[in-house]
Amino acid sequence: MSDFSLHSYVAEHKTIHLVGIGGVSMSALAELLLHLGAVVTGSDRTQSAVTDKLSALGASITYAHLPENVEGADLVIRTAAVHDDNPEIMRAHARGIPVVERAQAWGSIMLGYRNAVCVAGTHGKTTTTSMLTLIGMHCGIDPTVMVGSHLPAIDGTLRIGAHDCFIAESCEYTNSFLSFHPTVAVVLNVEEDHLDFFKGIDDIIHSFHRFCSLVPETGAIVVNHDSANAMRAVEGIDRTCITFGSTPEADVYPQNIVDDHGYYRFDVMHKGDLFAHIDLSVPGYHNMLNALASCAVCLFLGLDASSAAEGLHAFTGSSRRFQLTGRMSNGAMVVDDYAHHPTEMMATLKTAREMNYDRIICVFQPHTYSRTKALLPQFIEALKLCDKAILADIYAAREQNTFGISSTAIADALDGGEYYDSFEKIEARLREIAQPGDLILTMGAGNVNTIGTAICSK
Repeated sequence: MSDFSLHSYVAEHKTIHLVGIGGVSMSALAELLLHLGAVVTGSDRTQSAVTDKLSALGASITYAHLPENVEGADLVIRTAAVHDDNPEIMRAHARGIPVVERAQAWGSIMLGYRNAVCVAGTHGKTTTTSMLTLIGMHCGIDPTVMVGSHLPAIDGTLRIGAHDCFIAESCEYTNSFLSFHPTVAVVLNVEEDHLDFFKGIDDIIHSFHRFCSLVPETGAIVVNHDSANAMRAVEGIDRTCITFGSTPEADVYPQNIVDDHGYYRFDVMHKGDLFAHIDLSVPGYHNMLNALASCAVCLFLGLDASSAAEGLHAFTGSSRRFQLTGRMSNGAMVVDDYAHHPTEMMATLKTAREMNYDRIICVFQPHTYSRTKALLPQFIEALKLCDKAILADIYAAREQNTFGISSTAIADALDGGEYYDSFEKIEARLREIAQPGDLILTMGAGNVNTIGTAICSK
């Protein structure tokens, strides 16, 4: 259903059923559909604060995947993780009820906005989408936003605004972003990842190329000049292209950089002219690059430079992005970060290095067997940047361990690396070795953050 349109379903107050309604993107979609006037039903395995909120807004939710859940539905929307053997999908097909992917629904919604800024890349999507959200709010354009992590400034993952600008985090996994309709496509970087779906880096670059090709003639592509793969992805696309990067070879670049214990202040230059002075409230060199990408979008949209700078300064982070968990009773600082790809881990650990802690103890939970197997040497190199690495079991997510890989492959390759087969053992070990002046960094896209919560003093 590549020409799928949600408009008639919403306009006629039809019943739309979401399979996996409790997920980050699905719950945001459900909330927006309710706001637009659709009748929303849904299903999920477990009840949560997110599903409770949707129920309070009027959604009817069943906590089991049952064929009868789709009875009476006019349309079924599913996540990429829900396959044709799901009983609800099977019943929908048997009943002739249209079934579409979540990304198709979001893509259809984007068509109702004058500008759709779609933020893509192997790393930095959530942070850059969040930065652009704060910029949009401070510039007064009242953006509608879909972001992949809880953003305190909007108290969630969805902001419902006017129809001038839609800002959307855009993921390449299963090519979902190819269902979007960007007027501005942002490519932060392109690296090997999601190798359970993509065949390799050339396949990934091709996917990003197709994504950028979706931009209309009146739109623009914002791309990282420092990333050779990202630059390959935009080759041959005849659209306005604004590059950002660390040197004046890019259209948008930094000057007069001041690194204050990992927090960056700098001038944003555009082809030799000053655009704005930026004082970031989130640490890390990589966040300076994310801010440069955001400023490039501002330049194309014609947003006020001083208001953009205020928005960037007001951004203090999103959930699980170098987020302070608390302190242990002995004073050791505990921070959580979602990094689960070696490049992200290196960026996070380099940021931690600039913050003058006595030691960095990293508790890492690898995410998916396929990624751990494919990028094993890079994971080892990344964790060499911390003073001590403690490994938890691999978070399986959607996979079975048919790869013959375990976390011990990383721990055994590191000087002083340790592996424990339970969170309780890791918590006990941290209480044993942590000292005042240490940074305890829980890292990974699974549930490793619960370790940090457990060891912090009440």
